[in-house]
Amino acid sequence: MPARFLPVAQKLARFTMNRRGMTSRFVDVGGVRLHVYDGVGDGKLPPMVFLHGLGSAGAAFSRVVARVKPHASRIIVPELPGHGFSARGDRAVTPEVLLEAVGGAIEQLLDEPAIVYGNSLGGAIAIKYALARSARVRALLLVSPAGAPLETDEWRELVSKFDVPDARAALVFLRRLYHRPPWFLALLAREFPHLLQNPAVREILESATPADAPRPDALASLKMPILLVWGRSEKLLPPSALAFFRDNLPAHAVIEEPEGYGHTPQFEVPDHLADRLLGFMREVSA
Repeated sequence: MPARFLPVAQKLARFTMNRRGMTSRFVDVGGVRLHVYDGVGDGKLPPMVFLHGLGSAGAAFSRVVARVKPHASRIIVPELPGHGFSARGDRAVTPEVLLEAVGGAIEQLLDEPAIVYGNSLGGAIAIKYALARSARVRALLLVSPAGAPLETDEWRELVSKFDVPDARAALVFLRRLYHRPPWFLALLAREFPHLLQNPAVREILESATPADAPRPDALASLKMPILLVWGRSEKLLPPSALAFFRDNLPAHAVIEEPEGYGHTPQFEVPDHLADRLLGFMREVSA
């Protein structure tokens, strides 16, 4: 596979998002130029924001967005600093910078509360945004969210999973993301180590600590509707993370553990995931 496979794949993914009615635009937030997919939908359901995970990009939600967009009033998909087509900016990318950038983008583009979806690192950001700006969050939809306070050994083990020096280690990492790993992972694994050496990815891993996790009392104080989806084939995050959310999310939060879901169901079961999202959107809009 040629060394330019991933950049070409990113451009093709952006082309696909654009063909599906998601316009590429840039917003400047705190000195960072963020790329955002922005699409006006044909439906009356509330606007929705999708937040992707570490090392990923907005186009990861392409197939889910295609199914949800006809029913929503608007969809916003920001790309994190240093990810996708977003610039890294002049500052190191820390959890604080991520929240500032994502929150600023949302507030520049939307003038009403949105349903905020976060997967993996995007889930941790979504929770922090909901805690900081609760009036801006109509509902919170978390899919395998990061951000739980892990014990020191668990934290070190999680961070070590992102050390992928070669294709073999990359293949091990990529297989953790799926319920049933697809055949093409062996091809992607050849370039994946380079992707995880992205300066923004390394800065996030080096600056984040278990102390960044939300306090249990703060988490329990969230008032908006919450749906947490944690697949039974989750292989990246430890079971203690789910236990933390189960113990500390408010009593009205709904927690589901579907079969056939891994860490990134937007890749593996996008139609099933989108249908569940639409059901949740209709529930909170009733």
